[in-house]
Amino acid sequence: MKSKRKNIVLFEHEKLKVEQGENALFNEQKLEALQKFYGSSAVPYFSLIHKGVQFNNYVGVIQVGNLVIEVLPKADKANKADVGEWRERLIGMMRAVNHFDIKATSQSDLRVRPNTILDLYIEMFVSEVEYLLRTGLVKQYREQTGNQTALKGNILFNKNIQENLIHKERFHVRHTIYDRVHILNTVLYKTILLIKEINTDVSLTSRINTLLLDFPKMPNMKITPCTFERITFNRKTEGYRKAVGIAKLLLLQYHPDLVTGTNHVLALMFDMNLLWEQFIYVSLRKQLRIVNDDISVRSQLSKKFWKPEPGKIVKIRPDIVIRADMDKQYVLDTKWKCLEDASPSTNDLRQMYVYYDYFQADKITLIYPGTGTANPIVSKGTYYSQENEGLSEKECSVMSIMVEKNIKEWQASIAYQIYNWMDG
Repeated sequence: MKSKRKNIVLFEHEKLKVEQGENALFNEQKLEALQKFYGSSAVPYFSLIHKGVQFNNYVGVIQVGNLVIEVLPKADKANKADVGEWRERLIGMMRAVNHFDIKATSQSDLRVRPNTILDLYIEMFVSEVEYLLRTGLVKQYREQTGNQTALKGNILFNKNIQENLIHKERFHVRHTIYDRVHILNTVLYKTILLIKEINTDVSLTSRINTLLLDFPKMPNMKITPCTFERITFNRKTEGYRKAVGIAKLLLLQYHPDLVTGTNHVLALMFDMNLLWEQFIYVSLRKQLRIVNDDISVRSQLSKKFWKPEPGKIVKIRPDIVIRADMDKQYVLDTKWKCLEDASPSTNDLRQMYVYYDYFQADKITLIYPGTGTANPIVSKGTYYSQENEGLSEKECSVMSIMVEKNIKEWQASIAYQIYNWMDG
C-alpha cells in the first residue's frame, strides 16, 4: 500500500531545509535523493546548501517518493503571495503558451481546477489514452522470426537446419504480423505503469487501474531520448501525438531510486524567464492583430553578431520584435525578476543598446512583472552619446506590467499597454 501523499509548497528562490522528527516532511532521505539527482543530472532547478536546497528561477513540481514539492512563481519579494492565486496563474500561463492544450476532443472532460502541474499532466495523459482506447488503438505491420508449426512467410534455411533438424514439423520463418505491438503503444503502456507508481491523486487511481486492465500488454523496452527520435506520425497515428508528448516528458524526467526503491525523483520544472517571454509573445501575437492587421510579432529573431576565427558565428536574439506600419520596428526584452528602484541592470541596458543599433529600432523596452498597482509603470532613460559627453537620442523604456488574476484579461491588458507604448 502506498504511503500517504505529502505536500510542500514553496516560491521560487526559497530554501528548503531538512526537518527533524519522525513526522518530518523533508528528511535526510529525501535530501539525499535530491543530492543524487542533482549530481547525476546537473539539474539547474535548485542549488545545494547546508542541509537543504535552494530553488532557482524554475517553477513546477519535484516529486521525491511520496513527497510532492511544488514551486510557484512570485513576482514580488516583499509580500507573501497567495498560493492558490499563483498556482492558477502558473497553470493559466502554461495553458496560454500551449504547455496545457485542452482544446482537443479527447480532453473535453478534463477537470479545470487548481492542482499541481504533475497531477494535471497525469490527468491529461489518462484522458488521452482513454480516448485512444475508445476510438481503437492503431495496428501496424511488424516482422517476426521464430519457429512455427505452419509454413508461412520466408523460411530461414540456416536457422531451420540448426534448430529443426530433428523436429521436421517445425519451420523457422520470418513473417509479417499486423497487430498493436509497436513503439507507440509500447511507450504508452510503459507510461501507464509509471503513473500507477507515481500517482498520488486518489481521484485518478481508479482510472489508471482501468487503463491497465483495458490496455494490451506490451513487451518490456528501455525508453531513451533516441526512442522518441525514431517516432514519426502519419494520418493514422496523429491522434497519438499529445499522449506521446506527455509520455516523453514523464518517462525521461523520471529517475528511479535503485537503492531503497522508495525515493524516486520525478521533476517537471520550467524556466520562469522563458515562460514569461513566451507568455508575453503569445499575448501580443494574439491581441495586437485585433487592433491592427498590419502588425507582425516575431519571437527570437536572430542576426549575426560576431565571427571568431576559426569557430561558429555568434548571433543576437531579442525576445520579441514588433513591426508596424511597414517601416517601424520595436524591440522588447522580457525579464522575470523584481525590478529594484526602477533601475535595470547594466548588462540588460548594454544588451538593449546593441538591439537598438542592430535592429534599427524605433523604440526599445525592458518588460518586468509589476505588483501593487493596476496601471503599468513606464519609465525611460537615455543613453549617452559616443561622439560627445551629452545625451544621445537613443532611449530605452522600462515597463512593469501588473500581474493579474484572470489570464485572458491579463493578456488583453499586456497588449493594450504595449500598443499604447508603441503609439506614444
